[in-house]
Amino acid sequence: MTNRSKGKIIGLWVVSGLLAALFLMAGGSKLAGAERHVQGFARWGWPDWMRLAIGAVEVTSAVLLCVPRVAFFGALSLTTVMAGATYTHLFRASGEGAMASFTVALAGQCALIAWARRPE
Repeated sequence: MTNRSKGKIIGLWVVSGLLAALFLMAGGSKLAGAERHVQGFARWGWPDWMRLAIGAVEVTSAVLLCVPRVAFFGALSLTTVMAGATYTHLFRASGEGAMASFTVALAGQCALIAWARRPE
């Protein structure tokens, strides 16, 4: 193993760990019924069960990101969730278009992890 490939592996773990922590917190707060999430989903016109479903996907996917064998599936599902979040911020939320750049960046990072961890 070269130093470069060692560096890539370390970078992959760092990004995966940061994303896992972020989505564990975000999904956990959705599942816990944090008022900002409850109000946000209502404002966007999404049913409350969707907040719970997305929270469950985020928490589950965060855990999957930490297991190399299944990290691809976690990253792929988070990419899909972030695509939906981007749609929501662009088309269902008035004045939240700037937030879409954040969700696009997260989707890109998740897609990068999915590509790096893709099954061979």
